[in-house]
Amino acid sequence: MQIRHSTEEDLPVMLHIYEHARQFQAEHGNPHQWGDNHWPPEEMLHADIRAGKSYVVVHEGSVVGTFYYDFGTEIEPTYRVIEDGDWQDASPYGVVHRLAGDGSVRGIGKAVLDFAKEKSMGHVRVDTHPDNKVLQTLLPEQGFVLCGTIHVVQDPDPRLAYEFSQRG
Repeated sequence: MQIRHSTEEDLPVMLHIYEHARQFQAEHGNPHQWGDNHWPPEEMLHADIRAGKSYVVVHEGSVVGTFYYDFGTEIEPTYRVIEDGDWQDASPYGVVHRLAGDGSVRGIGKAVLDFAKEKSMGHVRVDTHPDNKVLQTLLPEQGFVLCGTIHVVQDPDPRLAYEFSQRG
């Protein structure tokens, strides 16, 4: 699998991937994370592409996954307040959001997390809905530690906050 920046030409496939992901999540006990508000909105995806923070996963010439990635300090405002725990590492970090695959190949999540670990020099933060059991299984397998709970602006449901740090 290869990972590259998304382009506007990728948008129709990305929208299809997110539609598949919403259906998959609903079928696997997580109908609210993206389904209630048709997340992510198309305008956000355009903005992510323009900002150079949107990526696609390519397998055998086809786009099979997509995600958002950024790196820095205080890049995720919702991570400033964490309840029932604390972050392990205060250094700059990478963040992965809106990770989704089209269901055609396995290993997209691992490939994305490996990409983020490499790009962020071993410090990545991720959050997920409490009903997203798939990601909650993958993250510890990839060395992520549950650090606490954060809150997002798009809906009232709390998110479980995970961190991977080779430095912490």
